[in-house]
Amino acid sequence: MPDALAFNLNFLHPLLMWVLLALSGYALSLGIKAKKTRTAEPEQRKELIKGKFAQRHFQIGSIVLAVMVLGSFGGMAVTYINNGKLFVGPHLLVGIAMVSLIAVAASLSPLMLKGNLIARKAHVGLNMTLMTLFLWQAVTGMQIVNKIWTSR
Repeated sequence: MPDALAFNLNFLHPLLMWVLLALSGYALSLGIKAKKTRTAEPEQRKELIKGKFAQRHFQIGSIVLAVMVLGSFGGMAVTYINNGKLFVGPHLLVGIAMVSLIAVAASLSPLMLKGNLIARKAHVGLNMTLMTLFLWQAVTGMQIVNKIWTSR
């Protein structure tokens, strides 16, 4: 692989992950609005239903799931292609944990659709943990990007 292409591939994963972090924040805001819709008084609920927050949360959440899984494995693939190995450290391990968390959180959707409150609370807890880890990953990821940039 030409050096320029390999160098540029190093920045695809971080760029994609920053977009994904923003999209995850949007999904979070839709989830909060969906909860407000579910728990609102009947008159206010009629107005909030028009926003279709639950449906939009589900759709954006599905995109976040797919992009996180593909983006995470893509980041590992680029690292392996460029270096012949993966660097096993906190950034990689937390990234793997994040993919696991989002998969479990998404798997709770059928139970939540049936009104299971425990599944809903677990979904929220898993995703809050995920967002916290994602913010930490953004910092460590930029440190890695800086190392790549300065080693060129």
